[in-house]
Amino acid sequence: MSHNNNLHKAKKAKNDEFYTQLKDIENELKHYEEYFKDKVVYCNCDTEESNFYKYFTNNYTKLKLKGLHRTSYDEGIDFRSNESIAILKECDIVVTNPPFSLFREYVAQLIEYDKKFLIIGNMNATTNKEIFPLIKDNKIWLGFTSPKEFKKPDDEIQKFGNICWFTNIKHLKRNEDLILYRKYSAEDYPKYDNYDAINVNKVKDIPMDYVEVTGVPITFLSKYNPEQFEIIWQASGNTRTNAPKEILEQLDYHLHSEDRGGCPIVNGNRTYSRILIKKK
Repeated sequence: MSHNNNLHKAKKAKNDEFYTQLKDIENELKHYEEYFKDKVVYCNCDTEESNFYKYFTNNYTKLKLKGLHRTSYDEGIDFRSNESIAILKECDIVVTNPPFSLFREYVAQLIEYDKKFLIIGNMNATTNKEIFPLIKDNKIWLGFTSPKEFKKPDDEIQKFGNICWFTNIKHLKRNEDLILYRKYSAEDYPKYDNYDAINVNKVKDIPMDYVEVTGVPITFLSKYNPEQFEIIWQASGNTRTNAPKEILEQLDYHLHSEDRGGCPIVNGNRTYSRILIKKK
């Protein structure tokens, strides 16, 4: 399928037609202001009316930018086009809200060209088999804030509870320790049937005195400090297929016909996807 056909589908997809509010851009980018000095910024999914482009235009001098570029698939310039890639090669950092339907391909391009970025995406993308290994290897992490409201093309506001920033730029929140207060007991923290790990339903309930593998909700990633925890792998059908053999052996993984290919099971019942972690 051609890029143009993919592009038309992306433009028509409802999940791609939500626009970031200026206040949410300001709330996130204020945590990175020092980083932008002498940098060339590229907003490669943005028209002149985009709030991303407006933000950098209005704050060009304050941030001490070296340059600013923008392109938009609404104007016929796909981020995968030769024109867009040529600009990408010359920029330092990409900041935008890319089409959700093309998120995996979009991130892959940023990684391929070794670019710094601040982009908006769906939290569920963390469970994708292409995205999760990048998170595990600390090549991508979540940003500082979580936008809740986006404007639709008809100017109505759409609320979400699962949107976050993805970045590879360090920020202060990433180095904050998660305060733990619960103590481990076998009764409160059952083991999975198919992984040698205990189940935790809420991030705040991670036991402070348990040092073996623990399964936590994907919302843990917004609290993840790589100096406090190690991500082992993810217990889900999406990522089991590309898990290294040594990871599966470490987790004592056993394939059950009822586990749908890797989802964690507790006392015969499936749970949601879990991030498997260990305290350092």
